[in-house]
Amino acid sequence: MSWLDDSDDDDESEYDESAVRVRPNPKSNRPRTKRRPAHADAQIARVLGVDRGRYTVLVDEDRPGERTVLAVRARELRKMPIVTGDRARIVGDDSGGEGTLARLIGIEERSSLLRRSADDTDQVERVIVANADQMLVVVAAADPEPRPRLVDRYLVAALDAGIRPLLVVTKTDLADPSDFLAHFDGLDLEVFTSGQDEMPLARIGAALVGHSTVFVGHSGVGKSTLVNALVPDARRATGHVNVVTGRGRHTSSSTVSLRYRGEGGNGWVIDTPGVRSFGLGHVDQANILRAFTDLAEVAESCPRGCTHLPDAPDCAIVEAVQGGLLGPGGPARLDSLQRLLETFADKSQRSGSERSGGSA
Repeated sequence: MSWLDDSDDDDESEYDESAVRVRPNPKSNRPRTKRRPAHADAQIARVLGVDRGRYTVLVDEDRPGERTVLAVRARELRKMPIVTGDRARIVGDDSGGEGTLARLIGIEERSSLLRRSADDTDQVERVIVANADQMLVVVAAADPEPRPRLVDRYLVAALDAGIRPLLVVTKTDLADPSDFLAHFDGLDLEVFTSGQDEMPLARIGAALVGHSTVFVGHSGVGKSTLVNALVPDARRATGHVNVVTGRGRHTSSSTVSLRYRGEGGNGWVIDTPGVRSFGLGHVDQANILRAFTDLAEVAESCPRGCTHLPDAPDCAIVEAVQGGLLGPGGPARLDSLQRLLETFADKSQRSGSERSGGSA
């Protein structure tokens, strides 16, 4: 049979282009994906401090081989704030040797976040520390003078974050703190005071065992001195109060976690830079009254929708203070509460005006 035989016409389908087999290029035809490696070998580490894009983390905490490691964050975390107290997942060289660098590839779920803003109208918040369960507020009885309204702000921020507050008063050899402490009568607040310029370190230390405690306070109140006394190898810088302005000089420039080792066990001390203001622009307004626990109990008798401001009709808190039912600290506490509420009321009005285009 000739190769030109007409019988080949019956097999024309064999040469149909749809039947042509093309070998795919696995590189060019593979769909793009945003999936990242699972990093099953990642370890959990505690973030101890942050310095110019480098993170000091603790690996194998409380286990043989515990060590500190230097790490950088992965690119996908560049927009996520990573702060002292975070529990991070790390990969890479976690030996902790000189010149080694690990990589942070994720953050574990946080149990708490302590935040502050530049002022009460600023919606941009700054995360100070993660996973703390206590806040130790340090104030001085004198030099510099105590600021009860700043302490009120600390208490509001602590409650908003779900953190238990404690209060330490230093320098009681310079002044009697009784009037200052009267401001906090009625609060469920554990207070430690120094005696003859000597702090009750054993009592304070006992309160730190088993907890992660963030230390906050105005510059110059002795916070770093207290940290050094509790954690001898902390070596936190200490300063003095300016005799002209009466203000403390900032000494601690970064937030760091330090392990406290006490007779009853261990804990974590988180030292923060001293601040002269503490904005609450991020705080839920409903949590402000809750921070004043004694006033909140009285407020249960207020009319529905009571603002608790000076012009609020039939406000049970105002009536209780005027009747002397809340003790000598009642008027000052009510004034502090009303100042905070007025600030947030003004902020709500401004926000409403902006949403409506600024029309009256």
